Order: sequence, then C-alpha cells, then structure tokens
Amino acid sequence: MASVPATQRDHLRTLLAHSPVVRAQELRAAGIAGATIARALKEGDIDRVARGLYQRPGAPIDTAHALAETGKRIPKGVIAMLSALAFHGLTDQMPRKVWVAIGPGDWSPVPSYPPTRIVRFSEKYLRQGIEHHVISGISVPVYSIPKTLADLFRNSKLVDRSVAVEGLRAALDQRKTTPGAIAEAAEAGGAWRIMRPYLEALTFNG
Repeated sequence: MASVPATQRDHLRTLLAHSPVVRAQELRAAGIAGATIARALKEGDIDRVARGLYQRPGAPIDTAHALAETGKRIPKGVIAMLSALAFHGLTDQMPRKVWVAIGPGDWSPVPSYPPTRIVRFSEKYLRQGIEHHVISGISVPVYSIPKTLADLFRNSKLVDRSVAVEGLRAALDQRKTTPGAIAEAAEAGGAWRIMRPYLEALTFNG
C-alpha cells in the first residue's frame, strides 16, 4: 500500500511541491480544509497571491511564473499578443501585464495579481493556433508563433506595428517557424493583406 501524507499540512506541502500555484478549489478537492489553509497562511507555509490562488513561499515571481498564475486564474484565456511574443523569445520587450485573449462573452477577471491586459477575440480567432506549454509545472495555453504574429498585425491599434515587424523578422531569422506557416496563419487570422508586404520583403532579402 502506498504511503500518504500524515497530515493535511503535509498534503498541502506535497501539492505545492508538484504545482507551485494552486487554486482554493483544488485544495478543497484534495481534502484540505479551509482551517488548514488559514493556519498555513498565518505560519508562512503558503502565500496568497490573489483571491483563491496560492503559491509556495518565496517562489520567484518571474515572467514564466506570472504566465502560470494567469493560466490558473483565467482558465478560459489564452496567452496572447506581447506576452506570447515574449514567451516565444521574439522580442526584448517585457510586458508589464500578461496579455490574455478571451471570448466576447467570457467573464473578465477583476484586477488582481499578476496584472493582466484582456483582449477579446471573436470565436473565429479565439480558438486558432493554441498550443499548451508546461510552465512552472502548469499546462498553460499560449498562441503559436504564426498565430501570435497574425494577431499583432491585425490589432495594430493595440500594439505598434514596429513590434509586429520585429517579431516577424525574429521568427524568420531564428527559424522558429516557416514563411508558409506564417502566411497560412495570417490568412486564417485576417491579417494577410496587412502582413504580406512585410513577409515578402523579409523573405526576399533573406
């Protein structure tokens, strides 16, 4: 018979060792009582980073960790735009907020930690090009490189066009995707007319 943690506190530590960010409902589902969570908070065994969201004490709050926490807090959202571009290593700009795409009728979270920038995509664009990446032990939905580039070019009112062009150039230079994949995503994402001259110029010069 497999051994189990002797106490709820031990169980809580075990959960946080495998998943540094956990939601209150996950703790309750694992049989950890609210009183145990409260004592752990008081004694410094866990930190509350937002309402109903907990992490290991002293866990580094870096970009990847912020993406993981956001993925927990907004389960229907997808990491998008500048945050997706930065995640894929295609820009030197580190956004101060985590960009998250949600549907036109989806619940918009109240301001919390980490700070988020919500963008609403129609269903036509929302479910295209989603990848799942394990970040800080959590599976987080992130738009693919071609999809991210299409979104940046299509939404030039939200992000300066130069950022989109920089990302396109970096993706090609680093060979992280192909011109064909970029063109296909741009056509599907309503950005081909805008992106085409940039893609043609960059591939011609390459």
